[in-house]
Amino acid sequence: MDILTANDQIGKYPASWYADSAEAPVRHLEAVGAQKCDVCIVGAGFTGLSAALHLADRGYDVILLDAHRVGWGASGRNGGQVGTGLRLDQDELESLVGQTRAHALWHLARESVALTRTLSGIYARDSDFTPGIIHACHRARFLPHVRAYAEKLERDYDYRQIHVFDREEMRHMVGSPAYYGGDIDMGGGHLHPLRYAFGLAQAAAAKGVRIHECSKVTNIARGDPAIVSTEKAKITARHVVVACNGYLGGLEPRVAARVMPINNYIVATEPMTPEAQENLIRNNHAVADTKFVVNYFRFSEDHRLLFGGAESYGYRFSKDIAALVRKPMLEIYPQLKDTKITHAWGGTLAITMNRMPHFERLSGNILSASGYSGHGVAMATMAGKLAAEAIAGQAERFDMLASVPTPRFPGGVALRWPLLVAGMLWYSMRDKL
Repeated sequence: MDILTANDQIGKYPASWYADSAEAPVRHLEAVGAQKCDVCIVGAGFTGLSAALHLADRGYDVILLDAHRVGWGASGRNGGQVGTGLRLDQDELESLVGQTRAHALWHLARESVALTRTLSGIYARDSDFTPGIIHACHRARFLPHVRAYAEKLERDYDYRQIHVFDREEMRHMVGSPAYYGGDIDMGGGHLHPLRYAFGLAQAAAAKGVRIHECSKVTNIARGDPAIVSTEKAKITARHVVVACNGYLGGLEPRVAARVMPINNYIVATEPMTPEAQENLIRNNHAVADTKFVVNYFRFSEDHRLLFGGAESYGYRFSKDIAALVRKPMLEIYPQLKDTKITHAWGGTLAITMNRMPHFERLSGNILSASGYSGHGVAMATMAGKLAAEAIAGQAERFDMLASVPTPRFPGGVALRWPLLVAGMLWYSMRDKL
């Protein structure tokens, strides 16, 4: 089964609220025949689009390929949350890589948010970046760690944009009985991810990037130059950037051993009144909770609740996404039991064993970046910039991320799913205790 077509039609955006509320750029032609370029990028999500844009700014001749359309994958389907830091907390990172590198990674992650805000403000103003992410504790026992971690970030990283909530404050900010407190991080925020992707694509094309859609890559032949093959084209390139994330499939087995696709789902409700919106989430912030399978939610510009939750493993999406996501939505907001769902969609992201992104030099002139583990809007944008730096000869920051260990999944590609499912069931049970 091909992960690129298991749930979707070639070249067609999923029936999401994002697709219905964004104007797609002009369709780019399929790659045909023999072509040459300085850099060939495989995958037109945030990583590939950012890499193309930054390389074009440096004067490189770039070809960008996608099996579907720009922003078609997780980049155009996700929750739109732009979080501070990496997927691991800084105390965990300090244990993993030491304090010096943990501080360097923190600054890199902070830069990734600033970069996303800057690019969206220049190239995708209609993506509407809005500050503030509320982190909601679904168990009271998590509150001491939340307070201690906010203090640590202020003390050790001079980060002062987090305010900790008690249960009463949380109930005021998020109109739900499900949470016991938490915090709000005003350094993060949320945006319309598909409009952001479209803006990057239009900017890259305007700078001379040759974008080819509906051009599935079938092989990447190592060498200097490398040769990237599609069904109808052969592209000779001095450098290659592999930017496929959850839709990699079997294209690069070395990456697939460490980066695994999983499916996540989002629904959009019918529009609510502005007053009803304020009663559910104050001040148009985004929310993510502390469950292992995270519930994440925010409002659209037309006052729809965009609620993400539930996962599945394997290539196929759930047969009834609306029913699957309605269950956790009503656990958080039982008052929405009579609210209609107008859109329900799924997407495939990629996780790693330790939830750190996986950067790798597959050979001297072939780079890969993926495995953002649900924290990819900003970090994928940054990954594209780092890949461009590395190709231009400034590889220190790309190589620093590549040096962070990302273990192979046990059981290899064949057995990783059943082992993951067993692990997820355990964490799901732990969430309920």
